[in-house]
Amino acid sequence: MVLGTVKPTYVKKMAKLLLEKVNSFTEDFEENKKLVEQYLNTDSKEVRNRVAGYITRIKRHGKPEVWGEKKPLA
Repeated sequence: MVLGTVKPTYVKKMAKLLLEKVNSFTEDFEENKKLVEQYLNTDSKEVRNRVAGYITRIKRHGKPEVWGEKKPLA
């Protein structure tokens, strides 16, 4: 099991809002970075990259359970 860093709440909230409103996000970080820059009103590259990275991770691995989707118990 590989553990990563915990994402700040503001990154998760922005990513969730963007994913609900924009359907064109993919598994490609560079493409998502451009889309986040287009839809998010921020001058910070760090914030843009964090949000784009989190969206890329969600697209590759699926939505986290935190968003209310519970996995069935086996």
